[in-house]
Amino acid sequence: MGNPNLEVFKFGLYILFPIGYMWYFGTNLEERFSVPDFWPKEHQTHKIPFEKDEIQSELARMKARRLALRENRLAGEGQSDEAKKAHEDYEKAVADFQRLRQSQAAEAQQSQSGSGWFGGAWPKKD
Repeated sequence: MGNPNLEVFKFGLYILFPIGYMWYFGTNLEERFSVPDFWPKEHQTHKIPFEKDEIQSELARMKARRLALRENRLAGEGQSDEAKKAHEDYEKAVADFQRLRQSQAAEAQQSQSGSGWFGGAWPKKD
């Protein structure tokens, strides 16, 4: 073990180094890391209505917007009759393909009942 003065010096260093580090890098944080105009001004944010007439006018505005969007959506759906017909044709084609694959799989299973790697090695069960 070293000299007691060395131990006092080490202890002081162990205590003062983190404190000095925090003091050097931890002061003036607002000035160092502030971003100008980061938070919006009061006139740039949403204003929550508190009065009854303000609330009713806001609800009316929201309802008008919702109905306008609904009308646009319904108008867009009316124009897509050709797309609906194309989708129905696609679904029919997929269903026909699936039926064909099922019938082919059933035929293949019937024809392979005695064939395969070990098909002729054992007698068939009747």
